[in-house]
Amino acid sequence: METAIQTINIHQAKTHLSRIVEDVALTKQPIIIAKAGKPRVQIIPLTETPKVRKMGTLKGKFSVPDNFDDLYSQEIAELFEGKESSDIELITGRK
Repeated sequence: METAIQTINIHQAKTHLSRIVEDVALTKQPIIIAKAGKPRVQIIPLTETPKVRKMGTLKGKFSVPDNFDDLYSQEIAELFEGKESSDIELITGRK
């Protein structure tokens, strides 16, 4: 069963904004702000924000070969060109 979204007038919103923000954050229920009886905006709770990954957290955990950019470059080029290569199986797992 859906509950009706609470609607408050803009004067109430200006007077009690801090409380309204806390209520929305705690209850996870949106509130509509109306002006002259007409809905104008909706305050909604934010979802959990993902944790920011720090750069360099895997430093030293693995190594990348110096020639990484050149590995299988010929075979990859042949795949893009639609050519068959004897080493395609290494890249795609297909014969």
